[in-house]
Amino acid sequence: MIATSASSGEYLAAANRMVSSTNGVDYAYRQVGEGTSPLVLLQHFRGNLDNWDPALVDALARDRRVVTFDNAGVGGSTGTTPSTITQMAHDAIAFLEALQLDAVDLLGFSIGSFVAQEIALIRPAAVRRLVLASAAPRGAAGIHGWAPEVIGAVGAPEPNPDGYLDVFFARSAESRQAGVETPGAADRTARRSGQADDLADPAGSIRRRVRLGASRITASCRRVSAIGMPVFVANGDGDPMILPHLSYLLAGLIPQARVKMYPDAAHGFLFQHHAEFAGDVDAFLRE
Repeated sequence: MIATSASSGEYLAAANRMVSSTNGVDYAYRQVGEGTSPLVLLQHFRGNLDNWDPALVDALARDRRVVTFDNAGVGGSTGTTPSTITQMAHDAIAFLEALQLDAVDLLGFSIGSFVAQEIALIRPAAVRRLVLASAAPRGAAGIHGWAPEVIGAVGAPEPNPDGYLDVFFARSAESRQAGVETPGAADRTARRSGQADDLADPAGSIRRRVRLGASRITASCRRVSAIGMPVFVANGDGDPMILPHLSYLLAGLIPQARVKMYPDAAHGFLFQHHAEFAGDVDAFLRE
């Protein structure tokens, strides 16, 4: 059953909604904007509803309906955190079905980009166009694990604001300032006036990362060549988590893909360059 008491609005003011799926999971989600072809966002490692930059979501929602949600076992959603990308994709498909969404546009960020790729392969009819941010193909050389400094920065049980800046933003003064000033970065939870979503389970997320690493080693990255819809691949030119050459590799493997690198940026390029990125996404989805 879909809860309908909340109304659309800017992301910071958007209320949490719940929808029950046939897989037994109650999904927490938010939506802003209006439009007939919704854009559904898939979140990064350890992220939940509150980890989306409100400025980015609002920019994306100017002319379309944008939906964010917590996948099974994360944040405000019930269920168990999956141990594979494939199961995360099936859980996301169950969410789309629960909202009675047919062909949607998907924007997957970081681990969400792997989930988005899998959805496009499992249920291609459910995806109209695909945006893959900070993305690589599963199974690519070097994607089976993170550098020690990266896992040290973002993989500890407790959130690390300095580590977040190190991975999500470049070393330049301009990029670091963007990280500090980005609405929805370090202060994103406090800005929602008590509506904050619960953090994703850190221990469960770290266990999931290890298991996903093993699956990436054995998966064939060339399977993404079966993705038939138009795809926009984007990354920061200094991303230490998903190295830029892997995003180029992904775009080269997908028949209808294009790629763009955002300058002086890292894993969180879409927050730092939110206006430019939202404009690029809008142009891509309108084609």
